[in-house]
Amino acid sequence: MGRILAIDYGRKRTGLAVTDILRITANPLLTIETSELMDWLADYLRKEPVDEVVIGHPTQMNGEESESMNYIRPFMGNFRKQFPDTPITMYDERFTSVLAHRAMIDGGMKKKARQDKAAVDKIAACIILEGYMDSLR
Repeated sequence: MGRILAIDYGRKRTGLAVTDILRITANPLLTIETSELMDWLADYLRKEPVDEVVIGHPTQMNGEESESMNYIRPFMGNFRKQFPDTPITMYDERFTSVLAHRAMIDGGMKKKARQDKAAVDKIAACIILEGYMDSLR
């Protein structure tokens, strides 16, 4: 059984989270510059067993897709082309940034640390992954 990798895709930065090999826990992995994402994924997928990639699906409150889909769709097309054997699934990412901030506060993180957008991005990816894992149960 391989890991599930989650992506909170952003125009500048992308947060990543991954399950353990048994898919019991979701863990924040890192935040990377989006321009470096495909190279990083190629390296990671070569080294680690990943059975599926989950990407946040940005929607508005009315359920319509957000403007962010204009740059997520091309990324997904490139991903499918470069990694045709690795399924990529979209999962609702509404409120993940809010939940990430809440988790940081609840975890006792200082205000200055909570302003680190890179930390928010990888925690948001973890929340996407946790939600996806819950939906599978």
